[in-house]
Amino acid sequence: MLTRQGWLCLWAGVAMIAVARLLGIGELYVFGAVALGLVVVALLYVRLVRLDLRVDRAVHPSRVHVGQTSRVEVRVRNLRRTDTPVLRLRDPVSGTAGAELLVPPLDQGAATSATYRLPTDRRGVVAVGPLRVVVGDPFGLAQAGVQAAPRIEVTVLPRVEPVRPVPYTSGNDPLAGVLHPTALGRSGDDFYALRPYVVGDDLRRIHWPSTARHDELLVRQQEQPWQGRTTVLLDVRRAAHDAATFEAAVSVAASVATANGAQRDLVRLVTTDGADSGFGSGAAHLQALLEHLAVVEASGSASLRTMLDLLRRDGQGALVVVVGRTAQDDLRAAARLRQRFGLVTVVQVTDDAGAPGAPAASATLVRVTPSSPFAPAWDRAMRAAAGRHSRAGVSS
Repeated sequence: MLTRQGWLCLWAGVAMIAVARLLGIGELYVFGAVALGLVVVALLYVRLVRLDLRVDRAVHPSRVHVGQTSRVEVRVRNLRRTDTPVLRLRDPVSGTAGAELLVPPLDQGAATSATYRLPTDRRGVVAVGPLRVVVGDPFGLAQAGVQAAPRIEVTVLPRVEPVRPVPYTSGNDPLAGVLHPTALGRSGDDFYALRPYVVGDDLRRIHWPSTARHDELLVRQQEQPWQGRTTVLLDVRRAAHDAATFEAAVSVAASVATANGAQRDLVRLVTTDGADSGFGSGAAHLQALLEHLAVVEASGSASLRTMLDLLRRDGQGALVVVVGRTAQDDLRAAARLRQRFGLVTVVQVTDDAGAPGAPAASATLVRVTPSSPFAPAWDRAMRAAAGRHSRAGVSS
C-alpha cells in the first residue's frame, strides 16, 4: 500500500502530466513520468520482498498492579539466506499511539531484540497487538506488512496498599467456628461436643460410655476449624463518586480483600451493581476478585440500599462497606447491619474533608480524604477493633 508520501508523489505526477498537456511544457511530462515511475517501482519492491523471520513476543509480567512495571520484549531472527531490509515493527497498545520499533538489516541467522514498557498508570485491560512487521521501499513511498504475533491482553490490577486484616469476629456466622480460635481448633482436632449418630459417621468417633448411658449411639463432634469470613461491599454508584474517589474506593476494596485473603480467610466481594463473588479462599479466588476490580466501572443503575438489604438476610463474619458521597440514611442502614455481622466497618472515600460521618457507634467509620490517607486510618481503626474484641473475649 502507498504511504502518505506515496500518495503525494502519485498525485503530483498526475498533476504535472495534466499541466504539461494543457500548457504544452515537455519538461513537466518528464517530471510527471518520473514521479509515477517511482511509485510503480516502490510498489513492485515491497511486493517482491520475501521475509522469513521468527518473531517472539513476551510480556513480563502479564498481570501487574497500578504503578508497577510491565515490559514487552520482542525478539526477531532472520531465517532467510540473505540480509533483511530495514524492518519496522508496529505493535498497537490500547490507550496510546502504540509502539514502533526499527530493526536494522540482519545477516543470515542473526537475531536482535527490543523492549518497551506498557502504560500501567491506570487499572484495566491493556490490549497489545497484533504485532505487524512492515517493509518499506528506500524512498518511503510504499509499504507492506504481515502479522507476526497475535493480540494479547495485560491486566492492570488495582493499587493494593499493605494494611492490617479485619480482625476475626464470630458474629452470626454458624460456619465460622468457635468464638476464640486455638491451634487445635484450626486443625479441627479439638473435642467439642456429643451428637446423635447419623448414617455415614465414622464409627471410630462413637463415644461408647455416653452411648451406654443414653441407650443411643452418640459420636464425638470435633470443633469446627476456625476460618474468618469477610464481606467487602463496594459502592459503584456513579452519583456517589467522581473519577478520583472511585479509583480510591476500588483500591480500598482490593487492599482489604488482599489483606484478609493473605491470612486464608474466606473473602466475598459484592458490588452495588449486583455482582457477588461468593465466599472463597486461596490465591485463585483472590486473583479472580482483583481481576474483577480491575475492570469494574461506575454504574448508573446500582443501588446501595438493595445490597444492604440482601446482606441483612445472609450476614456472616465481618463486613466492610466502601462508599463515596453517601446520604446519612444509607450510613445508618449500613451501621444497623451490626446486628447480623460480628464487625461492621464503613470506609467513606471523599474529597470533602467536612463530609458527614456515620451516625451509629455500632459501626466503625474510616474516613479517607486527600489529607487522611487510607492505610494509616484503616490500621488505627483495625487496631482499635481488635482491642475491643479482645477485651470482650476476656470479659466473657
